[in-house]
Amino acid sequence: MKAIMIQGTASDVGKSVLCTALCRILANDGYRVAPFKSQNMALNSYVTQDGDEIGRAQGVQAEAAKIHATTDMNPILLKPTGNMVSEVILHGKPFAHMDAVSYRENFVEQVMPEVRKSLRRLEAQYDVLVLEGAGSPAEINLKSRDIANMRMAHETDAAVILVADIERGGVFASIVGTLMLLDDEERARVKGIVINKFRGMKELLDSGIDWLEDYTGIQVLGVIPYFDVQIEAEDSMALSSLRLKRPQRQEFDIDVAVIRFPLISNFTDLDPLFEEPDVGVRFVSSLKDLKNPDVIILPGTKNTIEDYVWLQETGLAQEILQQSQKGKKMIGICSGYQMLGESIVDNRTVENEGATYSTLDLLPIKTMLVDENQTTQIKGTNYAGQKMTGFAFYLGCSTPTQPIQSFICTEDGRQDGVYTEQVIGTYLHGVFQNRPFTRKYFNQIRVAKGLAEVTGEIHSDYDRREQAYEMLERHVRKYLNMNKIYELLDAST
Repeated sequence: MKAIMIQGTASDVGKSVLCTALCRILANDGYRVAPFKSQNMALNSYVTQDGDEIGRAQGVQAEAAKIHATTDMNPILLKPTGNMVSEVILHGKPFAHMDAVSYRENFVEQVMPEVRKSLRRLEAQYDVLVLEGAGSPAEINLKSRDIANMRMAHETDAAVILVADIERGGVFASIVGTLMLLDDEERARVKGIVINKFRGMKELLDSGIDWLEDYTGIQVLGVIPYFDVQIEAEDSMALSSLRLKRPQRQEFDIDVAVIRFPLISNFTDLDPLFEEPDVGVRFVSSLKDLKNPDVIILPGTKNTIEDYVWLQETGLAQEILQQSQKGKKMIGICSGYQMLGESIVDNRTVENEGATYSTLDLLPIKTMLVDENQTTQIKGTNYAGQKMTGFAFYLGCSTPTQPIQSFICTEDGRQDGVYTEQVIGTYLHGVFQNRPFTRKYFNQIRVAKGLAEVTGEIHSDYDRREQAYEMLERHVRKYLNMNKIYELLDAST
């Protein structure tokens, strides 16, 4: 089995994107390739065709590899729920809620046989595995229980490529420091270095690269220029670093304010809005920043109750009600949809059983939360007769308190969400990836503001993603020493 592993000097250095690029390069070169990450902590998840949940990055990498994602590609997913606790997703299904100490001390070793089973199944189906590490392999306080980095390299006999982000500064120190903190066996696995997110003239970097290769004895396999590729992000760090690079609000005709909950999740739902030429998207976490938007979006969150209490404490809940009285449009997705209703009853634990929270009362629904998460793919037709697809997490049930116009009628006859001219609520993640709906929704706002409608061909979300994968493939192939990568793969058999 051929395997190569991408590890990093820190979080958000570009491991996921480089793995995505390698999956597409190898697939285009005729290999049966699959991604793998033993353990992933992510706020954005991906739902497989079987209705199972994995990390968003591995779902994207599978698409880039031109295969269907499975839970074997990410057997353990950790979804933070607040107060140092995460929901543990094992093989795509909710397993338990654990704090960090319990997880590391009691669970990690118990679950390793399941991780190995996933690896063996992938090895039987594919020619090449592209493994992704987590954070840094040199976290001294975590190494004894780290099953995402060097332990996986040993399990698969994979050559390791160490990636560093030059954009944040200190790239040589971060590379050398990481290597120094590895033991001899681990350091011997590092066969190449990649410097990522470079801006400027490479000639100015050459002397540093010469020194680095001489000092470490490891070849630099590429200096990859910064590339603003439109590929979905996975965590809140990506949200803060990537989304804030767009020009500020005054340059856009339509102003969208997204409530940035402390436990925001699946914020990739908003990605298509960044492609609308006249729509500005702002993430808002304080009352003074809300201002006077055209649309307010309440996205998903990993803890509906905790984040609704935060919404009240910040004063944003009251301001949202005032904005509603002005006729401002609003959309709630998943937890945000629940908050737009009349009330939420929390039946998730014995301690809280029956606790009732009055919510925004902008939609005629009541929600009951239960400690059982149902994940499903959705296909259906919306209120305007448009086809809609996506996925949903049902951690509870929302019931209308009066007759309503549902947002979607699914192919199996279920009703999802509520539609009114002013307020929309839905459990559908990926709602804006349904481009005809997004075009129609914002064109109505454009007309109301006296602006011209946006017309022209609407490209499917699949076509947009494919275009992004191919652009990324060409960019990385140009700057990465693929001959050396193939040598390393051949040596791993």
